[in-house]
Amino acid sequence: MIINIEKINEFYQLIKAYDTIIIHRHVRPDPDAVGSQLGLKAWIQNTYPDKTVLAAGTIGESLAWLGKMDEVTRDDYQDALVIVVDTADQPRIDGKNYKQGKSLIKIDHHLLVDSYGDLEIVDENASSTAELLTQMTIHLSEVLPINKEVADLFYAGIVGDTGRFQFSNTTDQTFLSVGYLMKNGLDNVTINNYFNELEIEELRFQSLAISRIRQHEHGVASLIIYQKDLIDYEISEEATNSITNIPGRIKGVISWVVFIQQASESEKFRARIRSKGPNINPVAIAFDGGGHAMASGANATDKQSRDRLIEALIEVNQQYLEEL
Repeated sequence: MIINIEKINEFYQLIKAYDTIIIHRHVRPDPDAVGSQLGLKAWIQNTYPDKTVLAAGTIGESLAWLGKMDEVTRDDYQDALVIVVDTADQPRIDGKNYKQGKSLIKIDHHLLVDSYGDLEIVDENASSTAELLTQMTIHLSEVLPINKEVADLFYAGIVGDTGRFQFSNTTDQTFLSVGYLMKNGLDNVTINNYFNELEIEELRFQSLAISRIRQHEHGVASLIIYQKDLIDYEISEEATNSITNIPGRIKGVISWVVFIQQASESEKFRARIRSKGPNINPVAIAFDGGGHAMASGANATDKQSRDRLIEALIEVNQQYLEEL
């Protein structure tokens, strides 16, 4: 991981200079987005309790254990510093007023899609935005120390984006970051339990998901979930994150896609694409999405586009296997 010291110092000077700081992240938040957002808020307030630090956006029940969002009005942005974390492109930012502040910072670890902000701190080699923020805390430890709350939240973000340290984005820097968090009060056992425990409805839903998996040529698998399934099993779309990596547990599967119908009777499906080797990001980009080499999101507008996306994954896998 390469840390730009000048940018980190500029970040610190901006934190010191502003009395109001508003933190955004992407829509449909995952643990890294929320952990980074709320962890950054707690980090700032640990040293500057008199500053107004607000977390903007909405959050579902499945991530409510990480904390709460704040009520943020348009007036709050006057003379405010705005920070957007874990969001590669502006259309995915949760909240429309992020441009109304006086200064804007982007902190992210995704592949560069959209350059925005007066200050950009981006490291595509970081496993997660939470890991990048943890590295920033190490460099600023003497002036912006962290506490247990910060450590817990950043750890949740790292665990979420590394698949509990099983994904290939896990590096030596990831474990060095976690080690630093543990030295500063991290309760990793409690956080791990939050990730491991599921409601009984979610476990039953996983059984349905397993029965729906289809295997294709060259190590591709797919899974389709409909709105009716969510209603029948009393599951929110956010809670379906628990099934995203299930197809990857099948021996021989090296990339897969989970399609989630966006509305009853609708042909629009959100596609979660994952990989254990091939770079699937170009496929996501071709289908109105993006993300990482091994984990991306995309959109499918009808059955034909779903089939084309699967065929694109088959082609990527075939080329990957031929080059091994």
